[in-house]
Amino acid sequence: MPHPHHFILLRHFRRHYTTTSSSSSSVVSSINWVRDRALDHAVEKERDLKPMITLKNLIISQPSKTLPLSIIQDNKTSLNLPIRPIDFIRKYPSVFNEFFPSGISTIHPHVKLTDEIVSLDAEERVLFDTDVQKLDVANRLLKLLMIGRVNRIPLSVIDKLKWDLGLPNDYVQSVVPCFPDYFQVNGNDLELVCWSSDLAVSVMEIKGLSSFPVGYSRGFEVDKKFKKWVDDWQKLPYVSPYENLLSLEGKSGESDKWVVGLLHEVLHLLVPKKTEKDNLLVLGEYLGVRSRFKKALLEHPGIFYVSSKLHTHTVVLREAYKRDLLVTKPRHPVMTLRFSYLHLMNMVKEKNKSKKVDVVVAKKEKAKQDSNEGEVEGEGEGEEFSETESEEEIDDSDFEDVSDSDSDIEHVDNEKTPTKKTNFEDHENKNRNIRGRTSRSVKFHDSPRRNTPNSRSSENDGRRRGREKTRKNRFDEKTDSRNNQMSNDRGTRERNSPKSRSSRTESPSRKAHGRSSERPSVARTREGRF
Repeated sequence: MPHPHHFILLRHFRRHYTTTSSSSSSVVSSINWVRDRALDHAVEKERDLKPMITLKNLIISQPSKTLPLSIIQDNKTSLNLPIRPIDFIRKYPSVFNEFFPSGISTIHPHVKLTDEIVSLDAEERVLFDTDVQKLDVANRLLKLLMIGRVNRIPLSVIDKLKWDLGLPNDYVQSVVPCFPDYFQVNGNDLELVCWSSDLAVSVMEIKGLSSFPVGYSRGFEVDKKFKKWVDDWQKLPYVSPYENLLSLEGKSGESDKWVVGLLHEVLHLLVPKKTEKDNLLVLGEYLGVRSRFKKALLEHPGIFYVSSKLHTHTVVLREAYKRDLLVTKPRHPVMTLRFSYLHLMNMVKEKNKSKKVDVVVAKKEKAKQDSNEGEVEGEGEGEEFSETESEEEIDDSDFEDVSDSDSDIEHVDNEKTPTKKTNFEDHENKNRNIRGRTSRSVKFHDSPRRNTPNSRSSENDGRRRGREKTRKNRFDEKTDSRNNQMSNDRGTRERNSPKSRSSRTESPSRKAHGRSSERPSVARTREGRF
């Protein structure tokens, strides 16, 4: 039962904040929900971790430490494999080995574990056998039993949270009997034996906080109405989640803050500080606050984030994460072990990625070396590729891996190229370098002949002849334009001369006589003037 001073304090605050809870529905309806990419990644990066460990435990439990693929196929639903078993096994070759046993005629392969995963499994077993880890598991179970003063929780509800609580699979046999003064199994329930006042202290009380840490996703718009409602709600008194306030009114702000504190403490008990929404609702249903858990998740996006990744809804405690990493220091040993599993699962991808990076770096160095040699050897205008490079085989993927930063070595000499260029010449000039430098942006043509390794020499010859022809055409065009300009100037001077003006007034008969008949007439006109 709650302490009497809680009722006195809550009765005092109920007078001032009755309007706060009544307007919460209208405030929440105006919330613009925003996706948090970092927290989504924190959920998504553990996509296959739990199915992998479940399958690993099944293989370890076999006497031969191997398992036929047909049995894995039959237990696909219980293993919760996201894809076909054979595809899941081949997806992680650093964890599983596929083989055909000798002396057995079968079409189905068998599966065994690699040495690295067997070593991690041995570390996991040693961890859960230590007294420190068993005490940590017992304290988590005890705090879960004391939350809300329920004092009894079905084992089926605890099994829903077993993975997130960091419990071993056999916690009923390996942990519960070691702490008879904490709890005991009574039928299908785990029952509290002795209340511990030292453990019945919430994280908020340890930190000395009365208002919850709040943070929002990038792009989340907090209007004045919503901010005022949150500030007023944060001023309500904080009641420990280890008290039972179910007798209070369900619509009061104080009761809502107690439910938020209850949910906040449960998430802090979990090792990854997150779990599926259905697991929390199952626990809330047993505690009698299922609908109020839903309301708390809806009204407080600054405290809880609900991710929709992995085809489910996962509740994440915001204050426990910075971007996609846990900020809890020191890190829990169970999470350290799980990160080792994740690193092993992604080891093949990291090796392939590192090999790809090495190939790209080697190609860059080779290209730079070839370009330097081309600057020394290719002094002629038409020598764009060296002989050794023209005989190399080219692949499209080689050029796709090269970064865009190499494009700054490409250059086109505008002074030596013609001003009028066809589309084909524009295309060729963009994809070439001058003075022996090789181009990293080579594009292959549809013609199979141009895709052959030895086609560069023929392309160079064609380009050289094309440049000579364009230079010659340019010179001819300049010569023709100069001659035309000179002829135009000559014609203009002749038209403006006195002879041309006098000839315009002559009759057509005189024009027919030609130049010889024009001279006497000019002489007679001159004599007439004098």
